[in-house]
Amino acid sequence: MSQQIAFALNRIVNPYLDLEEFFELSSGAGLARVELRNDLSSGLITDNYTPAQVKELSAKYGMEILSINALQKFNVGDLLKDKKQELEKLLQISKAIGCQAVILCPNTDSTDTRTDKEKFTDTVTALKEFAPLFEENDITGLIEPLGFKISSLRSPVTAMKAIKEAGEENYRIVHDTFHHFIGPDTIESLSREYDFSFTALVHISGVEQERSTSDYTDNDRVLVSSEDKTNTTEQIELLKNSGYEGAFSFEPFSEKIQHLHPDQLINAIRKSIDYICKKTGFTQVF
Repeated sequence: MSQQIAFALNRIVNPYLDLEEFFELSSGAGLARVELRNDLSSGLITDNYTPAQVKELSAKYGMEILSINALQKFNVGDLLKDKKQELEKLLQISKAIGCQAVILCPNTDSTDTRTDKEKFTDTVTALKEFAPLFEENDITGLIEPLGFKISSLRSPVTAMKAIKEAGEENYRIVHDTFHHFIGPDTIESLSREYDFSFTALVHISGVEQERSTSDYTDNDRVLVSSEDKTNTTEQIELLKNSGYEGAFSFEPFSEKIQHLHPDQLINAIRKSIDYICKKTGFTQVF
C-alpha cells in the first residue's frame, strides 16, 4: 500500500469560473488533476475554448483531465438510443481534449416503476451497447452509483456485478464517499463483497449537519473537515488499504463552497487536504 495520496478537483467546486480560471484555481490549490462537467449553466463542457485551446491550457497549468461528468440516466431502456447518441458526442469531446473517462450516472427518478431486476437488466444492456464506443475512442466508462433512495443503481457491488454480467473490460466504478454513506453498503459489507480493483476514481466531500441520511441532499456537501458526519476519512483509508492508487477528487455541491472567493476557496481546499493527510497519515503526491 502506498502512503501517498493524490487529489483532484471537480469543476462543481465553483461552476461560475471560466475554464482557465478553474485551471488557475486548481493550480493555486496545488492540484494537477481536474474533472469537467456538462451540467453547468452555460451547457458547455469547455466554455468557448476549442479542443486545441483546452490542450494548451492544460499544458500551461499542468492539468490532467480525468473525466467529464456525466451521461445522465444511462440505464433507462427507453432512452437507450438517445443516450447512445449523447455518449458519442461526449466521447468525441473527451478524445479531442485528452480526457481519460466519461462518467455514467444512473436514473434517479421517483416515478421509476421498474423492478430491481429490470433496472439491473437495463444497466447491463446499456453497458453492452456503449462498450464499442468506449473501445473505439480508447476511453473508460466510469459508472457512479448514487446512494439516494430513488436511485436505480445505489451500490458499487451492484455496479461491479453489472460490469461482470456485461462481459466488457472498458468499465470501472466511481466511489463517491457521500453516496456510499447514504447508500445501502457499510464499510464492512463493501470489504467483504466488493473487488476494489474495479474502482478507478473517488469523489470526496463532507457533510457537517447531523440528520437522517434520507434527508441529505447534494447541497449539504462541503469540503472534508473534522466536522464531517459521513466517515469520509475512514472510506479513504479503506480504499487505500485495499489497493486503490487513483485520485480523490473534491466534489462539493454546497452553494456555501461554490460562492467563496477564489482565494478563500484555495485556502479552504488546502485546509481540507491538510486535515485528510493528518487524519489518515497519507502524504499528498502532486
